[in-house]
Amino acid sequence: MEMLSSSLPETAGLYVVEDCGDELQVLSDGTIVRSSPPPAPVTDDGRVEWKDAIYDAGHSIGLRMYRPRCRDVTDTGEEEEEKKLPVLVYFHGGGFCVGSCSWPKTHAACLRLAAELPAVVLSFDYRLAPEHRLPAAHEDAATALLWLRDQLITSDNPWLAESADSRRVFISGVSAGGSLAHHMAVRFGTAGLEPGANVVGYILLMPGLFSAEPTQSELDKPDSAFLTQEMFDRFFRLGMPVGATRDHPLVNPFAPDSPSLEPARVGRMLVVAAELDFFRDRNVEYAERMKAMSKDVELVVFAGQDHGFFGMDPASDADGELVRVLRRFMWRNRNVNLD
Repeated sequence: MEMLSSSLPETAGLYVVEDCGDELQVLSDGTIVRSSPPPAPVTDDGRVEWKDAIYDAGHSIGLRMYRPRCRDVTDTGEEEEEKKLPVLVYFHGGGFCVGSCSWPKTHAACLRLAAELPAVVLSFDYRLAPEHRLPAAHEDAATALLWLRDQLITSDNPWLAESADSRRVFISGVSAGGSLAHHMAVRFGTAGLEPGANVVGYILLMPGLFSAEPTQSELDKPDSAFLTQEMFDRFFRLGMPVGATRDHPLVNPFAPDSPSLEPARVGRMLVVAAELDFFRDRNVEYAERMKAMSKDVELVVFAGQDHGFFGMDPASDADGELVRVLRRFMWRNRNVNLD
């Protein structure tokens, strides 16, 4: 399929068959039209430095790395190694069809995370559908984590060598990225990236998990919501393998053929749900079933918030509270003043 950066002239006689807004359209001849995302407020007050890098040269896939300029969380009397910061791996959302680490709202969210957690934040891109249907994104996420492991082993990356605490790695994602985080927990657990990286836990922010049996929050979702049934169906058609059902193991963690997390060591888990979210009931169910497996799981439901609220307005009170929730979770059991 041909990739275009702008719409075709009307005389071409083509029409849109799948409309995902300004960011993605599929035309009647199979042409895919992608455009830049709408602008979003980005507050870069200089507290964080960042740069781009490539983690998969074969597919030309990159990431954006962030670290706070001033690292003053720990006491000055601690050893230098103790002053290193936890690593937060972050996979963006977008229904596996849109999104990027360079998008303004993703960039703004990661700036705030790096500054206020504080942490070394690694925001990874992955291949998108419909050009690359699942499991391409899962394969890329695994490649990203193995790249991180190798970087931490070799210490060839100054950003990580100087700032990252390889003993405290957290793997997170929002929406589709939260689904990726679940699958990375299944694949790697806490020990799968050793000796380079010690994964402490997984953070799933409004993860896109579902099944053939609808939940009440899915049935109740109004058409005016941010994530509607129609939008969900469209991303499902474009992102999943052709012919896949909603009980496919790629999207339903509790389907008959899905690998179980019950025997896996996944460390601590944080599941964040939004009260008005299409996926709310599914997210709550996920956390409850993890707890039933005796996993160390914390569930936080944000009242009055819709799907993917994090990053929509990085200066909002809700985003600020979410950062505080992540901060407490990531620094738990550390002798650090988080007030």
